[in-house]
Amino acid sequence: HISSLAIPIIYSFVSRDIGILILTPMTIASVVIDVLMHRSTVVRKNMLRVFGKLLRPHELRQDKILLNGASYVLMSALLCVLIFPKIIAITAFSILIVSDTCAALYGRKFGRRSFLDKSREGAFAFVVSAAVVVAVIGALTSAGWTFFVAGVVGSMVGAVVEAASIRLRMDDNFSIPMFTGGLMWAMALLFESLAQPGFLALMK
Repeated sequence: HISSLAIPIIYSFVSRDIGILILTPMTIASVVIDVLMHRSTVVRKNMLRVFGKLLRPHELRQDKILLNGASYVLMSALLCVLIFPKIIAITAFSILIVSDTCAALYGRKFGRRSFLDKSREGAFAFVVSAAVVVAVIGALTSAGWTFFVAGVVGSMVGAVVEAASIRLRMDDNFSIPMFTGGLMWAMALLFESLAQPGFLALMK
């Protein structure tokens, strides 16, 4: 999962068009392989031999086609690039990779109190790690205070979405960046309408 940080890092150095050009064939290939894994015995055998230990139980089901996490990660990355301004796409996707991982690891080890479908401890780890991501990106881009506010609020919403992923029936690799990025964009537009420092033009 952490290796997917290469996506926002690379995207920070290339244009939106190049980002789309890179992500589109990768996403299509991942989805096609996913489908073939349920339709082709040969493909399934080879995929299980190479990636079997990394796949979750629901990703191994044969009674219905369920995409694996990698496909959702690539789809969400592509949608972030297509939909959001660059700085929001990079921030929202980085929060997914870092904070979802932190929430899972910390929640499994220290989670004691329930919060929606996960634990309060995991949600806390999500928000704290996401705030660090926002702080790092904000510092690197010299973003104003509005970016930090939007990022932290978006992170809190992301933590709720991550914790409610089961009842929402959405893969959190997809829902976290969409909700986080969408709220950050809405807040950015609100701040700019109030003549506050904007950040949407950063990293173009």
